[in-house]
Amino acid sequence: MYLLGYDIGSSSVKASLVNAKTCEVLASDFSPKKEMEIKALKTGWAEQSPEIWWVNLKEATRQIISMAGIDPKEISAIGISYQMHGLVLVDKDLSVIRDAIIWCDSRAVPYGERAFNEIGHEKCLSRLLNSPGNFTLSKLAWVKEHEPENYARIRYYMLPGDYIAMRMTGKPCTTASGLSEGIAWDFMDNAPAKFLFDYFGFDTGFVPEVVPTFGNQGSLKADIAAELGLAEGVPVTYRAGDQPNNALSLNVLNPGEIAATGGTSGVVYGVNGDAKYDPLSRVNSFAHVNHGDATRVGVLLCINGTAILNAWIKNNVAPEGISYAEMNDLAATIPIGSEDISIIPFGNGAERVLSNEEPNCSIHGINFLRHGKAHLIRAAHEGIAFSFKYGMDIMNQMGIETKTIRAGHANLFLSPIFRQTLSDITGATIELYNTDGSIGAARGAGMGVGVYKDAKEAFSTLKKVVTVTPEKKNEIVSMEAYERWLKQLKMEN
Repeated sequence: MYLLGYDIGSSSVKASLVNAKTCEVLASDFSPKKEMEIKALKTGWAEQSPEIWWVNLKEATRQIISMAGIDPKEISAIGISYQMHGLVLVDKDLSVIRDAIIWCDSRAVPYGERAFNEIGHEKCLSRLLNSPGNFTLSKLAWVKEHEPENYARIRYYMLPGDYIAMRMTGKPCTTASGLSEGIAWDFMDNAPAKFLFDYFGFDTGFVPEVVPTFGNQGSLKADIAAELGLAEGVPVTYRAGDQPNNALSLNVLNPGEIAATGGTSGVVYGVNGDAKYDPLSRVNSFAHVNHGDATRVGVLLCINGTAILNAWIKNNVAPEGISYAEMNDLAATIPIGSEDISIIPFGNGAERVLSNEEPNCSIHGINFLRHGKAHLIRAAHEGIAFSFKYGMDIMNQMGIETKTIRAGHANLFLSPIFRQTLSDITGATIELYNTDGSIGAARGAGMGVGVYKDAKEAFSTLKKVVTVTPEKKNEIVSMEAYERWLKQLKMEN
């Protein structure tokens, strides 16, 4: 018996196969090997064709089935993780109307701000736990105003994971967790936020059926099963946005537990037992995957410019042909503080932690006689860690203590400089585990289909591979570098 998990990212689609009985990962792979295209037709825009998600999902599926050498008929359930906040529109035939407006697109900022001010801050925050901001319903408001011909064709609006599940099963549905990540869930009414739909003039019929996060959400259609090389009737039993799913992957389900990622964007995600919110909406609160009878709210800090900055440095600054591991080695030759260079990493769209400002990335303190490529590499890693610290201080004000951070052993957490800097300036112990989003989605599918009785059983084989603790000797110099970085940030904003 096997479990199949997908992680639909904006860079690639990853798939994993897990042995349901032993929890062993049999195969994992991703497609494409080069990052998927993000279309930026105008400054601040970011769109992707849902078809490229599907094409790469098929290829990733083919690869892992071949690697594992299993009989696809033995796959018992499918789980889906996906890039959050995206807008996919389908018509009455369930065909895509236009390219998806994805998470890092910032065109909807004015629509969310206007709604926040006109509806009232207190009402939005007390019921949505957020400003409507640059989220999914605000993106839909942009479509309504600028593309009335497309808006008139809408039957359902969906998140990327909703679309992929519908493509597999033919069943349009979503979850409360998904609706809340699009700022469309009313925590007081425990239902879609009718007052916000009414404000924007949207039909609540645009919302697909709301189903539980764990459980049967539809079964694989015969034609799709043939297309994927799988068996007809396999149920989709779990879906969640990438950050709630990352928390699940790390068995972060209870108040006080914290998960983090350092992918294209960087995220710290803490679980609260109360429906709290940031009055300035700089960090955002969503229904966690296990929100229900007990309140489980995920508080999300998002930094858009993290691994994308590291990739930019690799492609435009580092010696040609260098690997990320070699970049880490080069950066390690430079002392803490990068000899007074500071990099503000906010160069990938509107930053919620900066109240949806879009300052772009900036580099400060370069001396042409002292500094070289290695300084810039180290300053980038430190600047990303400093941006995490900046946002985590806001989370601390909401009652989420940062004592231990769990993350997958991947992406920026492979950088010794980034993770040690983050540990030193926050005082937190960082634990890295052998998991990722697609593996978590597979185990979530096992929970949804009833293979596992609870999360403890599902994640019994989760292994800690690296532990990073704060180093007292670094504390003063690291904090001095952070204070210098913070001063530059305040000067720009």
